[in-house]
Amino acid sequence: MFNVCPGCGLYSVEKAIDPSGPFAICPSCGHRHLFVRLPLFVVTGASGAGKTTVSLQLPNLLSECVVLESDLLWRPELDRPENQYRDFRDLWLRLAKNVHQSGRSVVLLGSAVPESFENSPERRYLRVIHYLALVCDDGALATRLSQRPGWRNSHSDDFVKRMVAFNRWLREHADTTTPPLTLLETIEATIEETVGQVARWVRQGGMNANRCNSTDNCLYC
Repeated sequence: MFNVCPGCGLYSVEKAIDPSGPFAICPSCGHRHLFVRLPLFVVTGASGAGKTTVSLQLPNLLSECVVLESDLLWRPELDRPENQYRDFRDLWLRLAKNVHQSGRSVVLLGSAVPESFENSPERRYLRVIHYLALVCDDGALATRLSQRPGWRNSHSDDFVKRMVAFNRWLREHADTTTPPLTLLETIEATIEETVGQVARWVRQGGMNANRCNSTDNCLYC
């Protein structure tokens, strides 16, 4: 119940944030709630780009984080493309900020664009969101999708075309999103190499906060 004020009991997402604590400030009574504000790491990409495969192996290399795949919380009622899946993105940011209170950053793998997270009121509770996009050759992506088991419903021409288009969009717009996307090519790398590159990206991104000097692999410094 992170959004419930300990002072007056009001539920509010849109609290003011004082980064000096950091403190979340209740808009009703002014209570200042000290909380942990950590970076979130989003690994996006089209279906077939390698996100699920990476998510299965990444925890072995990145035990200092909580690695989660966004499909875990998917429900049919959240299928709202007309508002960029706002409820689904808000739900994940709310979960991430609560996980962060244990002192471990979340690495979230799932198809998304920065705008869908950056415009959420829950975004204020995260210090920064880093974005990495897994991309590959269009033909290789189509082949991967066609080789999936039937229950994943990824064989239709329409689905393949949409994923190829999204893959191209990520390539073409990586420098223009806010914040920019980092691209990681997966077509010529082994699974182990790709997982290692994602782990290094997370650690390099997290080393900008300058909180401590306890270890070279500390995500929060």
